[in-house]
Amino acid sequence: MTVVLRSWRGLLAALLFLLSAEAAAAGPVETNIFAVQGVPVDVTSTDATSARNQALMDVQVKAFFMLIERLGSPEIAAGLAELKPDEIAAYLKSLSIEQENSSPGRYMGKFTVRFLPAKIHKLLEGYGVRVPARQSEPIIVLPVLREPSGSKLWEDNLWRKAWLDLRAEQALVPIIIPIGDLEDTETLTEEDALNGDPIKLEAIRRRYGASSLVVAVAEPAEGGGIHAVMSGDTSLGRVTFDKTYVSESARPEDSAALATQRFHAVMIEKYKQNEASVAQDPGAPLSIAVAVPFGSPTEWNGIRSRILATPNVIAVDVSTLSADGAVIRLMYADDLPVLQDNMMRIGLALSQIGQSWVIQPM
Repeated sequence: MTVVLRSWRGLLAALLFLLSAEAAAAGPVETNIFAVQGVPVDVTSTDATSARNQALMDVQVKAFFMLIERLGSPEIAAGLAELKPDEIAAYLKSLSIEQENSSPGRYMGKFTVRFLPAKIHKLLEGYGVRVPARQSEPIIVLPVLREPSGSKLWEDNLWRKAWLDLRAEQALVPIIIPIGDLEDTETLTEEDALNGDPIKLEAIRRRYGASSLVVAVAEPAEGGGIHAVMSGDTSLGRVTFDKTYVSESARPEDSAALATQRFHAVMIEKYKQNEASVAQDPGAPLSIAVAVPFGSPTEWNGIRSRILATPNVIAVDVSTLSADGAVIRLMYADDLPVLQDNMMRIGLALSQIGQSWVIQPM
């Protein structure tokens, strides 16, 4: 019993360290297929501290099975049901608090939970599941609801809520819904979105750092349905959806949720097909946009030479070049983690900061 208690306390101490580190560095939500966002927990115990400690353990277990269901399947998750909390803790990378509230004997919170990619890869490979080494490039979705009283883009409504509830920032195909703050609302109106104003849509796209943007227009249909029209160019091809969705409950809210889920499922399937095509053709190069900051032309030439000398790097195309940095299109073979390891060996760090990839000397 003493050994178990010490083990539990050790895990809890590690969790608290990870939690405090992540909370201090909290910022925009990153896109990460090995993260689970918005995991709720509600624990009652003898006092608030005990409740919080228990919640920190419970939330990682809950998030673990949510991740396994998402990347693997419900059947695989069910087969792992006997795993103990300390076994699941070995897969944990970090926790971040999104919301929390405590009272005497009770703790309620919502967390983003991140897991170690290599360990999750290895676990799922044992079940014959190959997790893609990278996500699709994120897609910004601008949900516009058309009603007899007028169109809504930034206001609370069932269509916008359905997209927010999808919580797909960490999916294989990340979906980003703009937050709708003052900068967003001053940049783009409902009419701008509906008319496809190229300058204003580009401003929104640049603000959120995504390569693709889709305008998703919905309006109520008969029988509690939602007629959805979605259009835009993405890294997965041209998107053209025009369909009416009716949920089993025939409630507009549920029909809106069904429409978003179907759209996302189709985009994920497109992505998997693209990845399978690449896997079948190992000679097909992969590419990502990367920022390369530097202090002088001499430093830039040195970094560029080291990038080109990195094993598996095929080519470097310079998109933009200024006095203090460049944006390049980096073409490479094999998986991204392999490329990162190769760069590390020659003293370069390829890392993701927010939604952007950056190369810097170590």
